[in-house]
Amino acid sequence: MSEHSPQRLAELLRHLNQGLPLAAEHPLHEVMSAVAADNRMLTTRLNTLPLDAAEIRRIMEQITGTRLDEGFRLLPPFTTDFGRNIRFGRGVFVNSGARFQDQGGIEIGDGCFLGHNLVIATLNHDLRPSKRDVLLPAPVRLGEGVWVGANTTILPGVSIGDYAAIAAGSVVTRDVPAMTVAAGVPARVIKEIQR
Repeated sequence: MSEHSPQRLAELLRHLNQGLPLAAEHPLHEVMSAVAADNRMLTTRLNTLPLDAAEIRRIMEQITGTRLDEGFRLLPPFTTDFGRNIRFGRGVFVNSGARFQDQGGIEIGDGCFLGHNLVIATLNHDLRPSKRDVLLPAPVRLGEGVWVGANTTILPGVSIGDYAAIAAGSVVTRDVPAMTVAAGVPARVIKEIQR
């Protein structure tokens, strides 16, 4: 495992969670790279060893740096660029092939179902070629009971309301209200969900 102090990691998380840009030459970029290296080792174990649900949960706790409830389920393979800015609620199910770019922060509410090959991105780059190495973090938040279909991509800064459903193959570029179904590229609300 690489060397980075808890204080420097906390400083990096504060920086990212405030939505502040992070250039390649910024001193905190080194901390981010060290955490990413640790997580590549952890995800390699997660994705190559025959593990039961409890062992998967223990590795995911190392990746996220948080406790996960016994109802958490994940089917490998799973990858994350960073790992330390993911928060899972209770009873979350993550299907195989999920890819999280979590530097900007990912919050998954209680009881969410996440389909195969989901991509959640929380970073953009500056459009100016001279500043393209600058990372622009923005969080993704999924409310309680959200269901995300297979092969969906959720882009930085998006919030999905409680009990919403995202159709398979969608690209979610803006917020989705609670109790609605969104579908398409870009995803648009196509109907409300009845209780």
